[in-house]
Amino acid sequence: MGVSGSGKSTIAERLAERLAWSYEDGDKFHPPSNVAKMSAGQPLTDNDRWPWLMAIADEIDRVCLTRQHAVIACSALKRAYRDVLVHGRNDVRIIFLEGTQALIANRLTQRKDHFMPPGLLESQFETLEPPDARENPVTVSIDASVDAIVDDIVRQLRLGPLDSGVARRNRA
Repeated sequence: MGVSGSGKSTIAERLAERLAWSYEDGDKFHPPSNVAKMSAGQPLTDNDRWPWLMAIADEIDRVCLTRQHAVIACSALKRAYRDVLVHGRNDVRIIFLEGTQALIANRLTQRKDHFMPPGLLESQFETLEPPDARENPVTVSIDASVDAIVDDIVRQLRLGPLDSGVARRNRA
C-alpha cells in the first residue's frame, strides 16, 4: 500500500514473483466511474472507494478460501480501508511503501500512460494515514532499488519454509 507513484505495482509484482504467489493490481477492481473520475483529475471520495475496497476484499476472501497466496497492490491510504481488506485476519499483511512527496512527485512526472495524474499526489498525501504498530505492517523505504525493497520485505515477513511457494517448489 502507498500513494500513487510509490511503486505498488512494480514492487508487488516482483514480490509475488519472488515468492511464487499470484499477483493482482488493485486498480483492476476500480469501477469505470472511478477511473474516469481520476483520469479527469478528481480525487475519489470514500463513497467512491467502498465498492472498490469490497471488490478487493472479496478477492482476498477467494484467495484465502482456496488456500492460495497472493500479493495485491492497492493504495489503502486510510486505516478504515485497510480494516476492510484485512478483516482482522493475522494471515493478511499490509506492506507500506514509504517515500517522500518530493521523491514520488519526481517519479510521477516520468510515468506514462497511467490514469492517475501527478496533480492528485497532494490529495493522496493529505488522505494518507500511515499504518501504525496495531496493524503489524511491514514498512519499507522506496528510496532503493526494486530488488533491495523486495529483499527488505521478504526479510521483514519472515516467512517460514512452508509459507513460500519458492521454498515448497525447491523442496519438492
